[in-house]
Amino acid sequence: MLDVLGLDRGVEAVYRAMLADPEGGVRDLCLRLGLPEGDVRNALDKLADLKLLRASRDVRGEMRPVSPELGLELILRRQEEELLRRRQRLELGKAAAARAIAEYADLRPAARAATSERLIGLDAIQARLEVLARETSDECLSVMPGGAQSQAGLDASKPLDESALSRGITMLTLYQDSMRHDPATLAYARWMADRGGLVRTCPTLPPRMLVFDRRVAVVPIDPADTKRGAVVVSEAGVVASLVALFEQTWQSAVPLDADRSKDARTGLGASERELLRLLASGLTDEVAGRRLGISARSVRRQMAVLMERLDASSRFEAGLKAAQRGWLR
Repeated sequence: MLDVLGLDRGVEAVYRAMLADPEGGVRDLCLRLGLPEGDVRNALDKLADLKLLRASRDVRGEMRPVSPELGLELILRRQEEELLRRRQRLELGKAAAARAIAEYADLRPAARAATSERLIGLDAIQARLEVLARETSDECLSVMPGGAQSQAGLDASKPLDESALSRGITMLTLYQDSMRHDPATLAYARWMADRGGLVRTCPTLPPRMLVFDRRVAVVPIDPADTKRGAVVVSEAGVVASLVALFEQTWQSAVPLDADRSKDARTGLGASERELLRLLASGLTDEVAGRRLGISARSVRRQMAVLMERLDASSRFEAGLKAAQRGWLR
């Protein structure tokens, strides 16, 4: 009952026992409460620290319990004083932070006032994303191509995503179908979905992007190597185009928990159909694999199965037969 005041069950039990029999000693308390002597003495020390015990005026060297009316009121008063001190420190901290932010703003390069900003290095990207995530008030759109995401990337994203979801921000995230075969990425996507995020997957995706409140977008400088840096764009026309591309892809994607059974007519899954379409267009295994977020070895393995099903001796013949059967529609 009194744990909120700093008294755990053991300490409270000793306090109650002393109130019932103020003259009982340590041994008597041990017998009545069934507690080891060490626990009782620790409880007495705690009560003394809380000023719930005081020296007896009748028996030298003995301690007597302070009445709850006085003792508990004193504890509450000390807690109120500590709360006041904490509030004062918090206000001082806020004022110091505001001054530091204002000073930092004066040090930022003039490029920040422009409609685009280059971020070089992962640290710069992370720092800018933290600011954008904190300023977001309504929605965040994300495209995460490449199938399995790096553990470092997931670890960096989690605090930002968790904070946004806790504030009620609408989060729409697109992953590639191939991420479903990576336990870490799939677990992260489910973690987001469990907290209210909307997650869908698609065989192929546009390049990586983040769009905050449909007013600021972050895209990689080089989609093939995101470590090179990113560009923050606030040009309305560019952001609107990226949002339109996201929405078009979102419509063709499927929810994370959707039934992904193969097409009854063709026996193909969405990823298999997309693989056939990519290879039929003349792309190499390596390029098709990058588009699908899988390795070239996986492409060759899947294609071997499809060629056997189509009774085709070459990729070209497989593409031709797939088109004739209507598999590429």
